[in-house]
Amino acid sequence: MDWKEYPFGDLVDFPPRVPLRKGDSYTFVDMSAITPFSRFVASAEHKLFDGSSHSRFVDGDVLMARITPCLENGKVAQFKSVSGEKGFGSTEFFVFRPKPEKLDGDFLYYLSRSDLLWKSAINSMVGASGRQRADAKFLKRVLLKLPSLAVQRKIAAILTAYDDLIEVNKRRIVLLEKMAEEIYREWFVRMRFLGHQDTRFVKGVPKGWNVEPISTIGSEIRSGVKKKDLADDEIYIGLEHIPRKSIAFKEWATADSIDSNKLHFKERDILFSKIRPYLHKVGLAHFSGACSSDTIVLRPRHQVYEGFLLFTVFSDTFIELATTASKGTKMPRADWAFLEKLEIKIPSLDLLEKYQARFEEIFNMIATLLRANQQAVNAHGLLLPRLISGKLSVEDLDIQFPPSMQEASSRTEVEPGASYA
Repeated sequence: MDWKEYPFGDLVDFPPRVPLRKGDSYTFVDMSAITPFSRFVASAEHKLFDGSSHSRFVDGDVLMARITPCLENGKVAQFKSVSGEKGFGSTEFFVFRPKPEKLDGDFLYYLSRSDLLWKSAINSMVGASGRQRADAKFLKRVLLKLPSLAVQRKIAAILTAYDDLIEVNKRRIVLLEKMAEEIYREWFVRMRFLGHQDTRFVKGVPKGWNVEPISTIGSEIRSGVKKKDLADDEIYIGLEHIPRKSIAFKEWATADSIDSNKLHFKERDILFSKIRPYLHKVGLAHFSGACSSDTIVLRPRHQVYEGFLLFTVFSDTFIELATTASKGTKMPRADWAFLEKLEIKIPSLDLLEKYQARFEEIFNMIATLLRANQQAVNAHGLLLPRLISGKLSVEDLDIQFPPSMQEASSRTEVEPGASYA
């Protein structure tokens, strides 16, 4: 294959920072908006600025964290505006804008995620420990071998197909989560459950229901596990892995990354982040593993309570109560000893069984999609370094471009000199 070597600085532009007018509001990309295995990031919020300079992004720009530990956590994404507007963000991002005559924009994203560039960024770290930053001058000198634009697009097409599948599955998961939560709200909050028209209510409580503490249906499990007793590849859930306002775990680490004793949890346990409960981090595990000792591990006393207990502690009302009753100022922590005494309306066993049957069906579909995504992530991780380095040749393959790339591909063919600027 005819792969040519270039300094990275000959392949991309590093757009200069732009001064923002004091007091004006701009769309902004925060570092926390970039999550593993989510390719695109958009301007998610507006912020007021004090007149300082910030990075500016346009569609197709690749953002790479330059500060440790954000870079080590794989903070790399491609900017995609919501409605054509430019985005602004932290100066702790590198902004790579491809020179279209040499480098395909989609290929640049995958190049940035590969060891070829990512490890070079890590190796270029300068500055005081703990706040080290990757050095742009070093990165510009890094030598990289690239194939022709046509082969770059083929490589990007293969990897994009996996990313597109992952994104489609994520959207399906969101819809399923909302479906399960909406049924909970309809039945147990709005009280429009099956047969509600023929049910007698006494002081707002349907006949056959009981008002009892949450501890009646679920309990906290504190099963400690020592680091030495964990296999290196065992799943570890840190607080950063518990999703916000989502019940599905989409990312995790392994036990070889921890340095202290943790808690053990079982499949279908509920994990509730104890620190800063207002962050609304509650999830239902579709696997077993270890988790942070700052996690409240909840287990229903009977499976029939599972879905009901999950969405009870997931509800905005419960999160507000947990926040109000939390202890501490700098790092407020939820207090389960207080929360477990909160009295709730517990439906009849017959109604709980009907809801659990629906929830079980929905969550099994969610778990299937989560496992499919993990398989896609694993395959993607195996393919990426082999494709980017040329060890796996695609030159003679007839590649079908995924729908998300077809428009960009046709635009490139019509306008070979088009720029992202």
